[in-house]
Amino acid sequence: MRTNGKLVGALAALSVVMLAGAAQAEPLRIGAVMPMTGDLQAYGESSRNGAELAINEINAAGGVLGEPVEFILGDSQTEPQAGVDAAQRLVSVRNVSAIVGALSSGVTIPVASSVTSVEGVPQISNASTSPVMTDLDDNDFLFRTTPSDAFQGVALAEVAVEKGVDSVAVIYINNDYGEGLADSFEASFSDVGGTVVGRTGYEPGLSSYRGELASIADGSSPLLLIGYPENGQTILRQALEGGHFSEFIFTDGMRSPQIVENLGAEFLNGSFGTAAEALDDTDAAQHFASAYEAAYGAVPPVPYIDTAYDAVYTIALAAEAAQSTDRVAIRDHLRAINDPDGVVVGPGEFARAAELLAEGTAINYEGASGSVDYDENGDVGGTFAHWEIQDGEFVTVRVFEPDM
Repeated sequence: MRTNGKLVGALAALSVVMLAGAAQAEPLRIGAVMPMTGDLQAYGESSRNGAELAINEINAAGGVLGEPVEFILGDSQTEPQAGVDAAQRLVSVRNVSAIVGALSSGVTIPVASSVTSVEGVPQISNASTSPVMTDLDDNDFLFRTTPSDAFQGVALAEVAVEKGVDSVAVIYINNDYGEGLADSFEASFSDVGGTVVGRTGYEPGLSSYRGELASIADGSSPLLLIGYPENGQTILRQALEGGHFSEFIFTDGMRSPQIVENLGAEFLNGSFGTAAEALDDTDAAQHFASAYEAAYGAVPPVPYIDTAYDAVYTIALAAEAAQSTDRVAIRDHLRAINDPDGVVVGPGEFARAAELLAEGTAINYEGASGSVDYDENGDVGGTFAHWEIQDGEFVTVRVFEPDM
């Protein structure tokens, strides 16, 4: 059989073009490990919305490398093993280039240790705050867009002193988040003259915490509850019913309208706490708030929505900077898109940022949650809100940077 040499050459050239086009068309797939059920369900939907808002904005701006970004959600169930299983499916079956989440440190750390650091997948938690993460052996694949509890403990101690509190009892969820924040708070509170009169961990999912409450109550000090809404409500109800405590202090994990709805404002008014929160007077924060409201309604008074949004943005920008959806390439460019000498870009400016990167111009992404400058450990700094429950509503009193 005779073949036409020119035809064969043309077909070969076409094949190369088609293969190159197929490779270029490989979309950026971002996975998310978030608690759609379980103890942190109250935060799962809003964090997902924050991530999806970023995806929709990026795709409206032309996508990443000319292709729409795909978003694939896995339910962590607020359980370590479920989170690990969800992450493994995202990595091995869905072939994601990066993961946003998990929300709780008790899930994020096992996911990082057994999945993302092993498989070489960038993981950016929007809510995990345990100081353990800073020095975790993660092969530089673990990042977060919220500050460590090494800072929140200082912030909460500062607020407690301002409120005239000189002694507290502490109950904390027995995981990396709870223990780490309890340690940070106790050290900071002691440094400013405060006293922790009693301290105990608790296991989630129990029907009674009366023994733990009785062991730390002194009859006058308020209760600092470091935990999550589902079991936190049980602890608060039993604290009130047993007469152990009548005044409460909270951390970020308990900033949920759900506790007021289920327990009653009359029992919680005057309670206060802290949570990571950005200054709301920046262009970036105002863009995020208006865009979220247009897409989903009012921004709910829970943390870690804007940090989920920023996690997606930094992944997408890193892929543009790398000109690749390769996992390691994205990891290696996550810090580059926060060049302090670069052109400042923010939320809603993805097309402009991609154009600058294509021109070889350095950028500095200033996010909805504040500066997202990943340090050598993948950590970021940040500001905190002093919030209170007033007339059944969560009110931000001030946003400040703790005095470290």
